[in-house]
Amino acid sequence: MAVSVVSQQQFWNDWNASTREQHLDEVSFRQAEVVKNWLTTIGRKDLDILEVGCGSCWFCEELSQFGRVTGTDLSNEVLDRAQKRMPHVELVAGDFMDLDFGRDRYDLIVSLEVLSHVEDQPAFMAKLARHLRPGGYLMLATQNRPILQNLNRLPPPGPGQLRHWVDKKELTTLLSRQFDVKELFSVTPRANKGIMRIINSRTFNQPIRALVGNRFDRMKEAMGLGWTLMALSRKKR
Repeated sequence: MAVSVVSQQQFWNDWNASTREQHLDEVSFRQAEVVKNWLTTIGRKDLDILEVGCGSCWFCEELSQFGRVTGTDLSNEVLDRAQKRMPHVELVAGDFMDLDFGRDRYDLIVSLEVLSHVEDQPAFMAKLARHLRPGGYLMLATQNRPILQNLNRLPPPGPGQLRHWVDKKELTTLLSRQFDVKELFSVTPRANKGIMRIINSRTFNQPIRALVGNRFDRMKEAMGLGWTLMALSRKKR
């Protein structure tokens, strides 16, 4: 059954107010770390940047170190509050699929954990590509379906929440029509069921981190055991 935009907007206004406006967790911090590493490698500070699904705008401030930032999200109430905190960032509330940000306008689009909440994922990818200049970058994070589905117990979607996770192969297929995929890997091992609950637990990992730092976590990420899939892509010329 279709979920109305109004009910989606209400869900995300409430969710951001109770969650992202209150705190960030390791999943968000790790996504930000990867994106900032990619941006540092690009080595530019004059980028035209669009963040799609910016939510509470927690990442917009950091992105502004690399250029001019526009953020957009369905959560109009959340963006109203964020705009007061960040007058230097252009914030546009509304359904991304209905908003016009211009063709070939941006050097970079960042989208963190939005894809799984989109009804028409191929159309979403095509619209992202339209707004990017040829050769422009897409830095995308989305939930890693096998890990969330098989290794975690999660509540069902709330009223107004769309949920369609993808795996690595599905994400590659979605990206490949408009983009050349440069990197695609998982980050942030997390599990609350099965043997991986123990392997990812703080009790098990703390002494290992004391000996080898984050190398054990990075090994699990390389094995595809991360909560998040991170994809760096460039729009085809």
